[in-house]
Amino acid sequence: MSVAVMCMTAVAQAQPLQTTDARGLPTLAPLVNEVTPAVVNISVVTRAPMESNPLFRDPFFRRFFGVPEQQQQQREQSAGSGVIVDATRGYVLTNNHVIKDAERAIVTLKDRRQFAAKLVGTDPGTDIAVLQIEASGLSALRIGDSDNMQVGDHVLAIGNPFGIGQTVTSGIVSALGRSGLSVEGYEDFIQTDASINPGNSGGALVNLRGELVGINTAIIGPSGGNVGIGFAVPSNMARAIMNQIIRHGEVRRGRLGIEMADLTQELSKKLGVNTLDGAIIAVVQAGSPAEKSGIREGDVVTALNGRPIRNAAELRARLGLTPIGEEVEMRLLRGNAARMVRTRIAAPDVSTGEGQAIAQLPGMRVIEIQRGSPLFQRLQGGGLVVSAVDPNSVAWVAGFRPGDIIYSVNRRRMQTAAELQNALRGAQSYAVGLLRGDFNLTITLR
Repeated sequence: MSVAVMCMTAVAQAQPLQTTDARGLPTLAPLVNEVTPAVVNISVVTRAPMESNPLFRDPFFRRFFGVPEQQQQQREQSAGSGVIVDATRGYVLTNNHVIKDAERAIVTLKDRRQFAAKLVGTDPGTDIAVLQIEASGLSALRIGDSDNMQVGDHVLAIGNPFGIGQTVTSGIVSALGRSGLSVEGYEDFIQTDASINPGNSGGALVNLRGELVGINTAIIGPSGGNVGIGFAVPSNMARAIMNQIIRHGEVRRGRLGIEMADLTQELSKKLGVNTLDGAIIAVVQAGSPAEKSGIREGDVVTALNGRPIRNAAELRARLGLTPIGEEVEMRLLRGNAARMVRTRIAAPDVSTGEGQAIAQLPGMRVIEIQRGSPLFQRLQGGGLVVSAVDPNSVAWVAGFRPGDIIYSVNRRRMQTAAELQNALRGAQSYAVGLLRGDFNLTITLR
């Protein structure tokens, strides 16, 4: 039986917005009173190496001078926000970066009750995480349809900026479909000028019907504060990720066998299409579901499952949310001739086996891709398949999953386990480039 999240909530029936108070003055107070009990504060305790003289990290120095081992680590507490989306089961949506490396997470409700939270699962690619608390008398937000949002719609941002306590700000939707903020994610952000600051991460972006339309995630601000450019993960994306996390404990992304690019004016003219909206199919991999369904290089995808596609990032994000085995319908333009194609998302085409352990990433094993393998040709130079990752291990928490294909560390090509070990040895931070299904991701380690 499939599992889907039904938002059973104490605010199940939104009341019409009261726009004026008893004195006839405009107010959003009735709406704010309705939705804010569902927005929570999240306090996270992690362990991090002390930023001290490098000598104190040397075991011989510590032993010689009698420095206790426990002084090598310190507790850090950070604050973020979250949104209760299921009052019966206690599910809370937040950002992955809020709870990453958490040793313990505490959820504080608006009525000041506190509960230890269980981590259900995370998805670094969309920066979404799901927590669960055991509590009664919860209020939850109904999840709205973010595809219905338009630029100019009024929204509220609710969260815990700078840890000062729950705060509500208002603004409008400034733009839709924003991408390009990082190299590792599935991006289709809602942009808003409602004030979002550090600590708002994981909080709610709410429309004037009191529905959750986004999870506040990022800001652009030279000083680290709000300058009127904030971003939220659309609620439809967050809901799809949450359902997979609850069902599987993770997001399982499949393979269609395509690479895509934005449609430019020059390409549009060359291909003979009369639109700049859509994503051009740049590569169709041999033997892939895309090739078998008749998709060709140069086709322009204008809609997926009946919903318009504006650019390659949007197509990439939506395909990345589609479960393995599910059929998708794509509307294509080939020249000016429109056609419909149905195809099914396949499991990643990877090898399986025991593999070699990676000392710097405990819990993970990899298999080297051999010359002559279709994967070697696809990567144009080989790489390593992650054959196994132990749940809750260092590698798992970092975001690695079985089936990932590692091809670079800090932009240096990796082909063997020895090369991977050497690249990870001694560096202060690493950017690991990998392929998951059809999509490139970067996992950053510190």
